[in-house]
Amino acid sequence: MALSKQRKQELVEKYTELLHRSQGVVWVNNKGLSVSEISALRNRVREAEGVCRVTKNRLTRLALQEAGLPATEETLSGPTLAGFAFGEIPPVAKAIYDFAKENDTIEIKGGLLGTQLLSAQEVKTLANLPPLPELRAKLLRLLNSPARGIAGTLSSSVRRVVSVVHAFANTDTSEVSA
Repeated sequence: MALSKQRKQELVEKYTELLHRSQGVVWVNNKGLSVSEISALRNRVREAEGVCRVTKNRLTRLALQEAGLPATEETLSGPTLAGFAFGEIPPVAKAIYDFAKENDTIEIKGGLLGTQLLSAQEVKTLANLPPLPELRAKLLRLLNSPARGIAGTLSSSVRRVVSVVHAFANTDTSEVSA
């Protein structure tokens, strides 16, 4: 069924709005997915603070152009489903990646993180990142480690000086003068 010019313009506006609202996009080849499988994928992406849309490639290119974002022919060819991340993109990428591992009928084509195009491999790497709170904890441990080492070194030096002064103060002064 052919789309009217007005409907195409509405879709371009909708895609442009989704692109502006999202932190990133993951494009998937959805050839061979049933309606129930697409619904299951949509539910997973929704739980990860995103939304999935089966998109028209030419209209997506127009929306990307309107939004001032790059596009590649490899990601926007063939049947395409787009996962838009409204929160953080790694959970959306993980939801799609895990679904792709369970259903070998789909493949990740690539993605967009901000204004940076991502290859399929980069999307998979992004999907395998640990959750943000875990990354923050690791960063804090790394930042704390040198400070803890310096504090330990300084406190041990001060302890040595204090113990020498304390030992000197506790010695009999008559023994020192003799």
